[in-house]
Formats: sequence, C-alpha cells, structure tokens
Amino acid sequence: MIYPETINDLIECYKKFPGIGEKNAERMALYTLELGQEVIDLFVQALKKSKKNIKRCQICNNFSENDICTICANENRNKNIICVVEEPKNVYQFEKIGSYHGLYHVLDGLISPLENVNPDDINISNLLKRIETDDIKEVIIAVKPSVEGETTALYISKILEKKNVIISKIAHGVPLGADMDYVDSLTLELALEERKNITCNHE
Repeated sequence: MIYPETINDLIECYKKFPGIGEKNAERMALYTLELGQEVIDLFVQALKKSKKNIKRCQICNNFSENDICTICANENRNKNIICVVEEPKNVYQFEKIGSYHGLYHVLDGLISPLENVNPDDINISNLLKRIETDDIKEVIIAVKPSVEGETTALYISKILEKKNVIISKIAHGVPLGADMDYVDSLTLELALEERKNITCNHE
C-alpha cells in the first residue's frame, strides 16, 4: 500500500531508530496519527528541549543539562573511585542499583580493530588526565564482556599499570557477549560487588 508522502516521511523517520524496521516504523507512524494534539505537542517540545539542553559533562562525559553533571557535582559521592562505562545509558543502569556511590567515566565506545575503532577514537585520554590530576584510588572497568570489551579493559589496565591505582573489572556474572541493556539489576549489582582486580603479565 502506498501511503501519502507525509506518512512515508514519518515512517522513514522512525526507521532511523536502532532496531526499528519497516513494519515497526509503519506501526509507530500510524499510531502517531491517532495521538491527540496535546501529546504531539509534548513530543515535539521534549525533542526540541533534549537537542537544545542536553550536553556532555566536562568531567565524566555523561549526559547533563549543565557543564558538570549532577553526579560529578555531588559532594557526597566517593571521589576516589571511577567506574568506566561504554556509554551514558550504562551510568543510569548502575545508578538504578543504588549501591555504587563513586564517580563515572564514559568512553563513548570500545576498542574494535575490525571496525577501525582505535584507543584514540574513544574517551581514554581524558580518563588518564583525571587519574593524574585527581586523587583516584580505584578504576572499575564496567564494559560488556565481549571481544571489544575485553580488548578495551586490557588496554586500559595496561596503560594504568604504572599508576598508583587499583584496576578492577566487574565480575563475569554478566554473561559473555551480553548486551548491558538486558542485564538485570541484581546481576549487575553482584558483578559490581564481586569485581576482580586486573593484573597484567610481564615478560
């Protein structure tokens, strides 16, 4: 069936979302047409505000409405521990648990030679600066247990091995190859609590 151009444009917009194919995009577009004007206006306003107001924290690279996010600005957080995660949404996964009270560092990706993603392409240099300038005693690497995650964890542990910090990694209660999005809170909490120190072998 050929829809009017306006509906086709809406379908194409929804298809830009990850995991949304033709059928789901079509369903979402048609459902959007059934929404009241008040809801549509709310969506439009939220989209505009998100694009205008959301920036990256200058310290940890997390989403923020200010130059410094609420976590980094919170004086009650443990300033001696940094939990290194792949992307901002992982921060909120750990925050939902409620048992971690340290700081975070968002890498914005993982090292992946096959996809031409090198250490310089992700936010590792700023992590080094934080460790060199702040009183950081432990770095927890909390990335997904995949080839890319293990490569990234090994690289970070290697460049930090001469720094005076404990380097640990969340336990493998998180299944190998699992997407962090689908790890339940209890498993994530146990993985964090049972984190293991990383040691590098020397020749």
